[in-house]
Amino acid sequence: MASWDEVQEALADYTVSCNTNERLRKMQRDWSRMLHFICSDTGDLFSMDVKAGEIISTPSGHVGVPDVVVTTDSETFCDMFWGDINPMPRYLRGEIQVRGSQEDIMRIDAISYVIWPDA
Repeated sequence: MASWDEVQEALADYTVSCNTNERLRKMQRDWSRMLHFICSDTGDLFSMDVKAGEIISTPSGHVGVPDVVVTTDSETFCDMFWGDINPMPRYLRGEIQVRGSQEDIMRIDAISYVIWPDA
């Protein structure tokens, strides 16, 4: 189980990685969404506000109305945000649940392949 501080640190690193990845930013330039995250083991909640492919903020708690909701355990969030795992296999096994439109789920899948091409 990861601590809330570890989740926040991993999320901050992920934000920098995404926002400085020119290929990803170009690919997602027309994608603006509010994402909600739920740590199933700790109950911690956080949000991610994405505007034109850039992560604008990642506040704790749930902010606004979500377009996408992602649920998994805190350790998986950390591993995913730090790039230690590709989340796709865990999503396919049901260890990561994603609720949202089919288009948004496909976008998240594409983001995974850009960020973790070899994982």
